[in-house]
Amino acid sequence: MTHWLTLMLESLPSLLWAGLIFTIPLTLLSFVLGLTVGLIAALVRLFAPAPFAAIVKFYVWIIRGTPLLVQLFLIFYGLPSVGIVLDAFTAALIGFTLNIGAYTSEILRAVISSVPKGQWEAAYSIGMSWGQAMRRTILPQAARVAVPPLSNTFISLVKDTSLAAAITVPELFQAAQRIVATTYEPLILYVEAALIYLVMSSVLSSLQARLENRLNRYGGFLEARS
Repeated sequence: MTHWLTLMLESLPSLLWAGLIFTIPLTLLSFVLGLTVGLIAALVRLFAPAPFAAIVKFYVWIIRGTPLLVQLFLIFYGLPSVGIVLDAFTAALIGFTLNIGAYTSEILRAVISSVPKGQWEAAYSIGMSWGQAMRRTILPQAARVAVPPLSNTFISLVKDTSLAAAITVPELFQAAQRIVATTYEPLILYVEAALIYLVMSSVLSSLQARLENRLNRYGGFLEARS
């Protein structure tokens, strides 16, 4: 038991450093970019002409219907066959962004569609344009409903970044793999990596719960006044 604890303490700085330098930036950048892609895709599906909506629908169908790991392999190992060579981090960022974009587009499309038609009519009745109605009336209401599923997507992304190890991104999980290669203690190191992911996910889940409670109180206050 002492050997296990010693090894875990010695490897902890390396794992945390890999998480700080690669896992966290990859997660944040992928989610922000993916959320942007998802919002654009959702708006196209809802309001753009049919040919553009069909293109977005095809993109969502492809991404949701294929494994994330396969998508990463296609980007990192497949694209060089056609002359497009990307470094591992960039390939992972593109792969996660496209994946998150497809899933968040469906979430955002659903929550925007759930806003009652009367809200649009009310916005137009006071002279708002489509863009103003979207920014000031529709999206703020949709955002409150979207927080729980988007938060769950973000937490899942934190864990999914471990797949980037398969395309040589030196994130937290690959750091554990490298230490295993020299210590020959896979059980200890992989348990430690799992615990770090568990702590990160637990912290994010706690923050999600607080945010949801705050939004629920705010929503209840508005409903009480109406």
